[in-house]
Amino acid sequence: IIANVRSRGDAALIDYTARFDCPGFAGPIRVKPQDIARAAATVPAEDRECIAQAAGNIRAFHEQQKEKSWFTTRPDGSILGQMVNPVGRVGLYVPGGKGGNTPLVSSFLMNAIPALVAGVPEIAVCTPSRNDGTINPVILAAAHLLDISEVYCVGGAWAVAAMAYGTQTMAPVDVIAGPGNIFVTTAKRLVQGAVGIDMIAGPSEVCVVADGSADVKWLAADLLSQAEHDPLASAICIVFDQHLADALQAELEEQCARLPRSAIAGRSLMDWGAIVVVPNLSCALSVANRIAPEHLELSLRDPWAALPYVKNAGAVFMGHYSPEPVGDYFAGPNHVLPTLGTARFSSALSVQTFCKKTSIVATSREFVSESRQAIATLARLEGLEAHARSVEIR
Repeated sequence: IIANVRSRGDAALIDYTARFDCPGFAGPIRVKPQDIARAAATVPAEDRECIAQAAGNIRAFHEQQKEKSWFTTRPDGSILGQMVNPVGRVGLYVPGGKGGNTPLVSSFLMNAIPALVAGVPEIAVCTPSRNDGTINPVILAAAHLLDISEVYCVGGAWAVAAMAYGTQTMAPVDVIAGPGNIFVTTAKRLVQGAVGIDMIAGPSEVCVVADGSADVKWLAADLLSQAEHDPLASAICIVFDQHLADALQAELEEQCARLPRSAIAGRSLMDWGAIVVVPNLSCALSVANRIAPEHLELSLRDPWAALPYVKNAGAVFMGHYSPEPVGDYFAGPNHVLPTLGTARFSSALSVQTFCKKTSIVATSREFVSESRQAIATLARLEGLEAHARSVEIR
């Protein structure tokens, strides 16, 4: 697919879209700005207001992440520093959901807003066509709200290839971000290096550490909120009491049976769910740090006392009134988080995902004169004579 898009460009995009998403699709692949505004107006006002509120919270949080360039002057007059700049162009992948009818608008906001806060001048959005050749208006409403006018009616691995290498219609980007199915994820992995990517994300995960102050109904609801994502999603609860574990298992079975996605959630719990009983909080946090979950809920009487002992987690949800879906949609922190244990060494998507840092070196004549011999010695230790002479000639 990637090779075909690189060689045939727009024609390949149209062929794949007609084959997989919209029979008979003939283009164009780019949505006209006036069509974005027109579609956005069809979204109910209350839905648009919810999207706007979430966007405001997400923007406010990510504004706190902005870094400034800095410079420092040494006594000898040398100036050293770091320049922070946004990348020039970003491509965002926005899944359309089943048949394009369950668009992941929250993922759009979580990927687009950090790029906007970073100051990225060009943002292109790719999202799959519905089977009638249109894009879900909720996605277009979010684009209109964020003043993003470059939207393409293209999904799948072919969209990733187009963003990475460009076509007749779409210019290549510097960074690709956004979730997708296994084909989209594999395409991102394959184009990494030609472009930057946000991360390789696995199935959703939640780990809940709960004590006797937790409400078993709330615990079950929180675990199921992740289990319903995917049969491969992981939902784990760590408790200190066998009675709580038994009550939670019964509550999970009861609530799961009533869910519209009960088959998915049930399979997730069967294959990847667990209720773990440990002696105390210290053991629970040790297990949680070993798991390094995407989402960690501390359903504890005093979660702040436990927080200093949390070392590995994508995001931490504190106390009984901070369920994971609050963070997924509305609180403001990013929901694009490391999975599969990678929280041991990586972090959430952020403004920094879309920035570059460039070191600035302006050494003075005095610095070079004083340091010449040491620099030349180090260069010759490495067998690099030209390096030494480059300094000595000054």
